[in-house]
Amino acid sequence: MSVAGRLRYARRAMNLTLSEVEERAGIGSSTLSEFENGKREPRLSQLKRVADAYRRPVAFFLDEGEPVPDVVLWRQKPTSPRAEEVQAELLNLAERYHNLEVWCDEFGPLDLPFASSSPESLDYAKAERLAHDFRNKYGLGERPGQTLLRVLEEVCRVKVFHQRFEPAGSAACTCDERFGAAVLLNALNARWRRNFDLAHELFHLLTWRVFRLESPSAGVVAPASEEKLATCFARNLLMPQESLRIAVNAQLDGRRKLDFDDLFEVARQFDVSIEALLWQTSFVYRIPKERIEHILERLRGQISFWDDRERDDPPSRPLRFRALARQALRKGLISTGRYAEYLGISRREAIETVEQDAADDAEIEVIDS
Repeated sequence: MSVAGRLRYARRAMNLTLSEVEERAGIGSSTLSEFENGKREPRLSQLKRVADAYRRPVAFFLDEGEPVPDVVLWRQKPTSPRAEEVQAELLNLAERYHNLEVWCDEFGPLDLPFASSSPESLDYAKAERLAHDFRNKYGLGERPGQTLLRVLEEVCRVKVFHQRFEPAGSAACTCDERFGAAVLLNALNARWRRNFDLAHELFHLLTWRVFRLESPSAGVVAPASEEKLATCFARNLLMPQESLRIAVNAQLDGRRKLDFDDLFEVARQFDVSIEALLWQTSFVYRIPKERIEHILERLRGQISFWDDRERDDPPSRPLRFRALARQALRKGLISTGRYAEYLGISRREAIETVEQDAADDAEIEVIDS
């Protein structure tokens, strides 16, 4: 595909009009139209501005052949064009993460035990078994929520990012031969909600080859039947049934009922939301669905209070991403400008990083001598 064709392809993937691109790139819509129709060739500086607007590297527009369709699986897709912007940023960050791994000679293959069932045969029992096997394979123990993120990032090499977007109850994932697997969590959510979302998206990654046999277009929303299986997997991965029984019985201490503080304490132990805990408890103790819904409605205000109280602000880029970027900068593998671009900071901040590193090196030399 020509540069013109790739420019048109990238704009449509972002669901933007030429006028909207003009606002973002500072290039007239008539000029952009001529670029897309092949009547004019963009200068490199112009191509860079358009590439930034589309969240793509300049190299994408210079490649030959047909573009490989990007697939991002959403639980609940944001409104357009915000959805396209968020997923383009996810793909962009995942590719940059991969670049840093390669440049720093830290690249390793994705380590995930992909499921091999057919879509028709993957039921709740198999989803529960998949959670059990994953927990045992990676030694997650009785409280998997406390170590899941670290294991996925450091052992499985899944790239986990955080962004703020609506609806807050959504999350997304993608799996690609170019950069491996990536998960997008919503920074608007409390940590324990993100933990459940992470386990939920892990199921979609493990079953990527089961349900994503054919490459659909970007921005796919998982069907309800698949989402229910993912929820079953996440519940059983984060709250193993026997471990949950022990924790609940210890909290009861001879009593017959748990109050809110009891529920919060058990949820805290498993690092999940109270809502997730209640639903898993309903399955373990066979509590009717209507009863759980009634309890949730009564506790809604208290749950919101604790979520707001415990809310944090996770970094948009993982610690390893930032460490690799700094390593690449120190070794001269990337420029200060690219470092700033990859970290989403100003050039001034990037220059301060270089100056600080130089000062630290000087202090080390004095100590060693």
